Amino acid sequence: MANQEIHRTIDAVWRIESARLIAGLARIVRDIGTAEELAHDALVAALEQWPDAGIPRNPGAWLMASAKNKAIDHVRREKRLERRHDEIARETESTREDETPDLDDDIGDDLLRLIFTTCHPVLSTDGRVALTLRLLGGLTTDEIARAFLVPEPTIAQRIVRAKKTLAEAQVAFEVPRGAELAPRLASVLEVIYLLFNEGYSATVGDDWMRPGLCEDALRLGRILAELATEEAEVHSLVALMEIQASRARARVATDGTPILLLDQNRNLWDQLLIRRGLAALARAEKLDQLPGPYRLQAEIAACHARATIADTTDWSRIAALYGALLMAVPSPVVALNRAVAVAMAFGPTAGLELVDELADEDSLRSYHLLPSVRGDLLVKLGRLGEACDEFARAASLTRNSRERAILLDRARSCETDSSLATPAPGDAE
Repeated sequence: MANQEIHRTIDAVWRIESARLIAGLARIVRDIGTAEELAHDALVAALEQWPDAGIPRNPGAWLMASAKNKAIDHVRREKRLERRHDEIARETESTREDETPDLDDDIGDDLLRLIFTTCHPVLSTDGRVALTLRLLGGLTTDEIARAFLVPEPTIAQRIVRAKKTLAEAQVAFEVPRGAELAPRLASVLEVIYLLFNEGYSATVGDDWMRPGLCEDALRLGRILAELATEEAEVHSLVALMEIQASRARARVATDGTPILLLDQNRNLWDQLLIRRGLAALARAEKLDQLPGPYRLQAEIAACHARATIADTTDWSRIAALYGALLMAVPSPVVALNRAVAVAMAFGPTAGLELVDELADEDSLRSYHLLPSVRGDLLVKLGRLGEACDEFARAASLTRNSRERAILLDRARSCETDSSLATPAPGDAE
């Protein structure tokens, strides 16, 4: 296996295993910054050894064993946690290369501990979200910056500051219980959904989706739903993710090309996940709490799920739900999605008027879906020259190669095909 191919494999393994690796190490060393450093040390060891020795049969177990050995060395050097040394050594000896480390013990899940630690109230909300996406999602500061629509140095500062604050406050690596649980749920839910979204529509790279992130987010959401049974927004988020995840098989063609919502073969939608999502939504509704942002988004997703064909979608209800969501969570991105729904319900002219109102929003200047949506509406109005410019601009802004290819193709089509009329990537998914 060539070194270049091995390095690609290592990168893929790191994407998959880094969150579990850091979470497992954080339980041992009780410091997130140190855990991240040890995980990266194990990655460096892999980069040095695997090109000669070959890829281990279980790369994740190899990384964990290597990192735990480094954790022992760290504990010895720092002369702390000496009473835990024998326990760590036994744990390391029991982790063989051909075994998957057992990092799960139902509610005592290391990933869940990690997400509640990184979402501790001692941190700012922005710091909580950025740090958790970095550690659990394995995202770079650039990827997180694009998710937040803020400069990369800002995200880097948030991450450094958050790790320092956790270390200074000596935050316990644990899942809160009782009265301490509720105040930390809001930021945890935000992080889980951002994690899911990065898997559902990757901001960078060659792949339209990163299923592993979606699966981790769903898993964490389901655990939370059993931990906080009386919190409607927890069940609502689970409902939203289940329904969105149900479309996974229909969202990508065999050649990897993305398939947009209204073009998808709904026979490929996973009915089990849809049923689970609708059941979670019903569970939230039974709690009779004021609908929050995740409940409103879950109801939007349910409108799509209940439409057996695209033409039967209740766009008027979706537009109304987006209106309520915009009132609950004022956001230019929500306003853009509402504009799409209004266009579908009441025509492209009505939608374009709303889109044009967002043209001066600073946070949307580098957001590729704004010109993409505008281009789609211009196509439907027959203004193909303007639409071509919008699609080209959207292509220049996206960092996902699959999405860029679609946008460039649409720009070319505007020059030659006056009958083009397909839905925009900014549809109300």
